[in-house]
Amino acid sequence: MIVTVYGRPDCHLCDEAMAGLTELRREFPGLELVEVDIDEDERLLRRYLERIPVIEAGGGIIGELVFEPDPIRAALTELESASPGDRGQVR
Repeated sequence: MIVTVYGRPDCHLCDEAMAGLTELRREFPGLELVEVDIDEDERLLRRYLERIPVIEAGGGIIGELVFEPDPIRAALTELESASPGDRGQVR
């Protein structure tokens, strides 16, 4: 499962989110983390600047601003257990 983290360099909240997601890889070994620097895309910068880090998985945002492991874990569990027709949609 791909999890995308939108953030910026030197963002301590982004670093905390990446560290937390790295820890969650123990529970979700198939987790692939992708970091996106919003400074490289004006559209992403405007959309996410005040909300970073923004964590996206399954086509939806599952976390933003402050990394909270329990809601992220619940969203990943739901995505992982979704039937193939539902996969990619966080309820």
